[in-house]
Amino acid sequence: MTNSTIPILPEMAEIWQQTLNWQPNEQQQQKFQQLYELIVVGNQQLNLTRITDTEEFWEKHLWDSLRGIAPQGKFIPSLSENAAVIDIGTGAGLPGLPVGITMANSTITLVDSTRKKINFINETLIQLTLTNAKTLIGRAEEIGHHPQHRKTYDVALIRAVGNAAVCAEYTLPLLKQGGLAVIYRGNWTEEETKSLQNAVNQLGGVVELVDQFTTPLTNSIRHCIYLRKVVNTPPDFPRAVGIPTQNPL
Repeated sequence: MTNSTIPILPEMAEIWQQTLNWQPNEQQQQKFQQLYELIVVGNQQLNLTRITDTEEFWEKHLWDSLRGIAPQGKFIPSLSENAAVIDIGTGAGLPGLPVGITMANSTITLVDSTRKKINFINETLIQLTLTNAKTLIGRAEEIGHHPQHRKTYDVALIRAVGNAAVCAEYTLPLLKQGGLAVIYRGNWTEEETKSLQNAVNQLGGVVELVDQFTTPLTNSIRHCIYLRKVVNTPPDFPRAVGIPTQNPL
């Protein structure tokens, strides 16, 4: 598939405006399109995403990424004021790249343990001329103890595939006091909030908000869980590689 045969993403200006009180300018729209093209082409070599249909990509990758940084439909204020953001397990660069394109004043660090994916993102950053983003190869359990990264970030993003307590253990050690972790989820229950609270307490955080919302095209229910770091995370967290997933808090 050459770039000339890749379809154009929908603009959806009205939906952006209604849901986030924002819409991409021409340059941002262009970068979204470029990102889409690079992911579609990259998908032929790497398993980046199964979502390549234009509307589905717009909703599940672009809109969803930005809705996560807009609890209850308003962007997190620190993001427009030179926030340091980290995206853990970024894969194809989601949600970090759409956030980086939108929030030009923030610096985004995109973390993945797979070198091939980081190589893809590095190439993508060059193509997008995105100067406010950089990459890091590694595991969250190790990065969380690195003095350069621990207690360094204002916002930590994680698209949760596993247990939310694991996501909390990966993100909270990286945050400054007062920082915010954003866990992107599909389904969510009251019971999950209760068990997450127990984990978050041990990590120096509180569950600030569970935001339930509906996607604008397919009306799917999604959740974002916002954790606020209130005190320093004890030095033994995150635990060694593999332990958080095998034995969640």
